[in-house]
Amino acid sequence: MTSPFHRRAALAARRIQRRTIMAAGRRQRRTFRTSQTVWRRILHGALLGVVAIVGMLIGVELGGHTTQDIGPFQAQLSLTPSWHGDTSVEIPPLGSLELDSHDGPAHLEIRLESLDEARTRAVVAGGGNLEQVSHDAVDQLNLGVRRLALQTAGSGLLGALILVGLVFRARRETAIGGLVVVAVLASVGGATALTFKPAAIQEPTYRGLLVNAPAIIGDARRITDRYEEYRAQLQKLVLNVSKLYGTISALPVYEPDTSATKVLHISDMHLNPAAWGVVRTVADQFSVDVVVDTGDINDWGSEPEASYVGEISKLRVPYLYIRGNHDSAVTAAAVAKQPNATVLDNSITTVKGLTFAGIGDPRFTPDKSTDATNEEQHAAVVSSGQLLADKILASPKPVDVALVHDPVAAQPLAGICPLVLAGHRHARSITRLDPTIPVVLPSDGASPAVTQPERTLLMVEGSTGGAGLRGLESAKPLPLALSILYFDKDRHLTAYDDIQVGGTGLTEVSLQRHIVAPDKAAPPPSPSPVPTPSLTATPSPTTSG
Repeated sequence: MTSPFHRRAALAARRIQRRTIMAAGRRQRRTFRTSQTVWRRILHGALLGVVAIVGMLIGVELGGHTTQDIGPFQAQLSLTPSWHGDTSVEIPPLGSLELDSHDGPAHLEIRLESLDEARTRAVVAGGGNLEQVSHDAVDQLNLGVRRLALQTAGSGLLGALILVGLVFRARRETAIGGLVVVAVLASVGGATALTFKPAAIQEPTYRGLLVNAPAIIGDARRITDRYEEYRAQLQKLVLNVSKLYGTISALPVYEPDTSATKVLHISDMHLNPAAWGVVRTVADQFSVDVVVDTGDINDWGSEPEASYVGEISKLRVPYLYIRGNHDSAVTAAAVAKQPNATVLDNSITTVKGLTFAGIGDPRFTPDKSTDATNEEQHAAVVSSGQLLADKILASPKPVDVALVHDPVAAQPLAGICPLVLAGHRHARSITRLDPTIPVVLPSDGASPAVTQPERTLLMVEGSTGGAGLRGLESAKPLPLALSILYFDKDRHLTAYDDIQVGGTGLTEVSLQRHIVAPDKAAPPPSPSPVPTPSLTATPSPTTSG
């Protein structure tokens, strides 16, 4: 029989146990409620941020536009969200310019929508005020961009406040949403300012009709010779377009600088009849001084194909040519018959103040693609480059440009001449070749022989003929590719335009200008002779012609 003491002790233990369980339950409920509160606050904050950002984007979309008089134009300026930033200048119907001006998450678009034609014609006819008009346009554009930035930020903030207020209907949330948007806008503005590159206008990408390209982008020689920061280039752009709109009889192009030379580089025409029209248009519109063809003008090198080269005489400028692996001796002879053509085969010539050396491809493989892994073919191509290098070293006059068909032949030319042009691969590339042997160039009589330590620039052209019929084998035909090289009075390459033509009727063009910076990274020559330097570019694909 249980004593009263034991019964009271058991009862007290049960009470303590119940209280402990109830306390634990209360703690669990409090913890759960606290956890729920934290997650509700997190979700509430996230929803608040999303609503604020959406409202900001709506406000930017509605209010990120303004108009501004820029010189003789009325322009539409707009700011839109973008992952890549950049600036585009739309010049309907002439085309557009794309500038890598900044990397911030905001894209600036300037659209020149209308022009006071009577005023512009009067200014052009008067010949005195257009420069001042274009100069004032810079300040007008700066004013318009500042106003656009403030207007876009204000409309984005207003859109966020309105949307947050409508969704949450609370002043506190509305104020927090506004602060979030202010922080986002400040970050966007800071990123844009920190990544702003005023020199981007020096290297525009043009898209539009081919015949309008030289008038819109101007002359690269003037850019490199007279570049004075962003303001001067913007003035030149407005001046170009003003002249183009105001002059109906002819497209205005800057007068050539007699101290510089323009070279049109073409390659791998492969019997495409449409290519000649593009080459003539570019040669005429850009007033080139000489055309350089690095081979494969034919497909089979047969006698019937010889008539294709008759278009050379219509170019009315000197034409330098070397054989490609699809060109035969018959092809070379047909080119040589053209009154303005010169065939280079381990020979040197001077045209328009520039000295060119060239050698034909040692192979003749019209019925099959060349094999980059064939050691015999590779050795023959390298040997041809060595022959040309020996020819250049023996020349009493320094060579400015060397011409080879296959870029592999450029290996022995590293450090011997500053620029090598090639083709063959049907794809553009540009490579710096490091010289590994000290090279002593011959004296010109007025000065002693000098060591040439600079790296050689190898420029490989795409197919100007779109690889001919083979270019149609892929789902998307190859575009027609050609380039314009700009040399200053000292025969240095200062800029080049990469032109790519395609689209309906072959009239759409993409033109991208590049400024060539001096090669300051070239290592000094090695003190002791070593084997022929190697090329670091990607090996030639087996599908090239």
